[in-house]
Amino acid sequence: MKTNAQTPPAARDPQPAAPGRRAAHTAGTAAGRTDAAAGPAALQAVSVTGLNVRFGAAHVLKDVTMAVPAGTVVGLVGESGSGKSTLGKTLVGINKPVSGEVLIGGEDFTRLRGKRRQQMRREVQYIPQDPYSSLSPRRTTGQTLAEALDPNGANPIQHRQVIAAALERVKLDPSAADKYPHEFSGGQRQRIAIARALMLEPKLIIADEITSALDVSVQADIIKLLQGMRGTVDSAMLFISHNLAVVQQVCDYVIVMYQGRIVEQGPIDTVYRNPQHNYTAKLLSSVPGSPGFTLN
Repeated sequence: MKTNAQTPPAARDPQPAAPGRRAAHTAGTAAGRTDAAAGPAALQAVSVTGLNVRFGAAHVLKDVTMAVPAGTVVGLVGESGSGKSTLGKTLVGINKPVSGEVLIGGEDFTRLRGKRRQQMRREVQYIPQDPYSSLSPRRTTGQTLAEALDPNGANPIQHRQVIAAALERVKLDPSAADKYPHEFSGGQRQRIAIARALMLEPKLIIADEITSALDVSVQADIIKLLQGMRGTVDSAMLFISHNLAVVQQVCDYVIVMYQGRIVEQGPIDTVYRNPQHNYTAKLLSSVPGSPGFTLN
């Protein structure tokens, strides 16, 4: 299995996708392979074709073509500067591409304007690396989550039951709704950020290095939380990380980026067992338990 940005696997060997993580995996297994770009667009949470992003003279994303199937967790890996976070922020509308399309629910997000663009932005939720920076120190957790439900001044009391359910989903006590960000640990703040993203039941959640700033023990708690959500949450997730060991634990598929291009993508087990690109093999050489692992 070998892919590149110019010729995605779906273009050469399309496979019918099935909605949901387990169904998609079953369909891919029966066909002998599956990949993150396979299947009709209707069954993708997001589908990207020929995406290019420039910052001045720097060509940061180069003809990126990929997809995140509905109900799956797709890992996006690569070294610092490879374009991972730029891709994530482009999908959520923070960065503006110079060309290409981003289909969300069959609509090209890059061409939407005004009210419809604002509505579509609710379909893609972004979880930053540092949740403290995205949580207002002057707002309680309840106020923050209520605002996610209704940006026009929702009262947390009106949504108390929904907020309590959202907190319980991420293993936090409902009483957390009355507390402020500084009263939580880093791991708890990350859980609040995850709860906020899930509340809107978006088509896609972009998790941008959400475990990298946490202590190892706290990372383990977040990983366990994400593992417990697999197969139980309808939203798809693009899990951006430089830690391939973490990606292996929480993801169904993996996409490998190098210098702004996608050089390989496919089912997590297939890519980890038998990488087809030299850069992927190099990345995996640092992951304990992978076939190419070495201490050198």
